[in-house]
Amino acid sequence: MKTILRFFVSVTLFSLLLGANRGVQAQTWSFTGSMETERANQNATLLNSGDVLVAGGRQRGNYGLASAEVYNPTTGTFTSTGNLNTGRNSHTATLLNDGDVLIVGGTNETDSEITCLSSAELYNPSTGKFTVTGSMQSGRCNFTATFLNSGMVLVVGGYNSNNTVLSSAEVYNPASGTFTVTGSLNTPRAGHTATLLANGEVLIAGGGNASGYFTSAELFNPSTGTFTPTGSLNVARTLFTATLLTNGDVLVAGGENATSVWLASAEIYSPSTASWELTGSLNTSRFGQTATLLTSGDVLIAGGNHSGSISSAELYNPSSGTFSVTGSLNTARQDQPAVLLADGQVLVPGGYDGKGGNNGYLSTAELFH
Repeated sequence: MKTILRFFVSVTLFSLLLGANRGVQAQTWSFTGSMETERANQNATLLNSGDVLVAGGRQRGNYGLASAEVYNPTTGTFTSTGNLNTGRNSHTATLLNDGDVLIVGGTNETDSEITCLSSAELYNPSTGKFTVTGSMQSGRCNFTATFLNSGMVLVVGGYNSNNTVLSSAEVYNPASGTFTVTGSLNTPRAGHTATLLANGEVLIAGGGNASGYFTSAELFNPSTGTFTPTGSLNVARTLFTATLLTNGDVLVAGGENATSVWLASAEIYSPSTASWELTGSLNTSRFGQTATLLTSGDVLIAGGNHSGSISSAELYNPSSGTFSVTGSLNTARQDQPAVLLADGQVLVPGGYDGKGGNNGYLSTAELFH
């Protein structure tokens, strides 16, 4: 009996030490304070203060919310802040060097018409107000915005109100408050990803247009303002996630490559070789999920869509190249954002669960810890 007990204690201590060495926290989700407004397709941005700005989004009957809220991790509560000048969902939000947040594009669609917005706004955390800044040259939906090392913001692709997929790209200059057209994509695309690499270039991957979904990828060089084709994905995909790993590689996971065909496959892009290699697959195929790089170096994949909203979550370990199931969200959700907080926890607010209050739009928020 003593031998068995001694063995049990030794294994338990080893497990605890292993977890401590990898910096992995308990893999559970717990509810935190709820937002004041149910919303999906909003964005969430970590401010320099450690608070989180949640802005815009949609709900049933209102596809362009103007309201915004700030989450305080210390109190675990959301508080209303100033309203957007233009209600919008599926827009982008980018933290600038001065601490302001740049809100760009998106849509305020109705049941009969989609309007892709060219307007942009700045949120000032000190005043809690949004002010209009210069507009893009083109209205855009389903595009990407990437903060560059120069402090400027690169806006790429998407589609416009005529449902035309764009090859154009623009750069926002915070100093002048204006957008300037830069080089064009080699392939017009929407639903792609954009990832800032360690060398300052931006990897544009996947997505699609009227001809289908792509395996192609491109690199944007800020010095020349040009896009150059790079290695191709092994699997065509859209509505997937792309995450810069601590070693400089990029993890691409999930997505879809045809109507109702959800992907479990994942790939790694190596900037040094400009090549893509398949890695371990997700345990649950999904699209519209979130992907968050944790302080441990692992990547948390949460929620998304697989024949409806799902609650499952997984962890990708770059060392082993495998995904392992972790604790599930308390509420199935898709079209939600995720933010790594200063204390290493991950905040997931709102989204859509396909049922319940406001016809499925959620105000609840959860923390992974």
